[in-house]
Amino acid sequence: MQQIIDLILESGRSGLDMALYILLPIMVIMLSLMKLLDAKGVLSWVSNKLAPVTRIFGVPGLGIFAMLKLLFVSFAAPIATLSLMDRNGTSKRYIASTMAMVLAMSQANASFPLAAVGLNLGVTLVTSLVGGLAAAAFTYYLLTRNMDAGNQSETEVHSASEELKNKTVMQILTEGGNEGLKIVVGMVPMLILALFLVNVLKATGAIALLSSALAPALALIGLPEATVLPLVTKFIAGGTAFMGVTIDLMNQGLISVQDLNRMAGFATNPMDVLGVAIFAAAGARVSSIMRYAVYGGIFGMLLRGVLHLVIF
Repeated sequence: MQQIIDLILESGRSGLDMALYILLPIMVIMLSLMKLLDAKGVLSWVSNKLAPVTRIFGVPGLGIFAMLKLLFVSFAAPIATLSLMDRNGTSKRYIASTMAMVLAMSQANASFPLAAVGLNLGVTLVTSLVGGLAAAAFTYYLLTRNMDAGNQSETEVHSASEELKNKTVMQILTEGGNEGLKIVVGMVPMLILALFLVNVLKATGAIALLSSALAPALALIGLPEATVLPLVTKFIAGGTAFMGVTIDLMNQGLISVQDLNRMAGFATNPMDVLGVAIFAAAGARVSSIMRYAVYGGIFGMLLRGVLHLVIF
């Protein structure tokens, strides 16, 4: 019993340290800036300007908005946009390709904190664009080519509400910072639970068995045995859990910066059990195309993973 209590306390300390000293400052500043850009119409302007180009890949203007939210806010930020696409009659093919793109791209709530410990953010964002657009095109032109096109008309992306636009810059920054704080607070339980699960698996010897089984496969792509744990954690518990476990292992010296960057192409995305379940709840029409989106997202994720292995 005492050993379990010690594991709980150790997991709590590690989780709170990450939340207070890594996640909190990064997410507060990023959310503040994104809120300001949204209020000033920058995000909507970029989305509408790029729409003619991204439609070639099967991504409408609203899809670009979802992309920006994912890359610079958090994995949950695109949900509101996907719900809007679900309600306004956007073509299921557009929804499927947009969803595939989102599943393949990097999520800000994992990539930005990991950048603080060595993740190459520039390369990660570039491979996200390549992998995301490839996933969208693969879904739009191959996986859903026989799907009824439905309503292909564009919905122009609008900037923030009049209420937000009428606020002062300081009010907008404060509101964005408060949203960042809420996101971090929401992450804390998952961080602590993920670290506790990992510590329990270590104590029971399950991690050692799993590492021995998967290490040969990872060695073929140049990843050490220590990366088994964060990768398995990611696909079961999500990007936040992956980020927490990875930082913990890096602090222990078990994973290097190069290992982190080689893993990032496969792991810094919402393509996991938790992410798929959350996105599927965005609406009935979104849920109906998730199978195609997941296949397309896997294609984009694998492409990103190979790019990271080649680059690093």
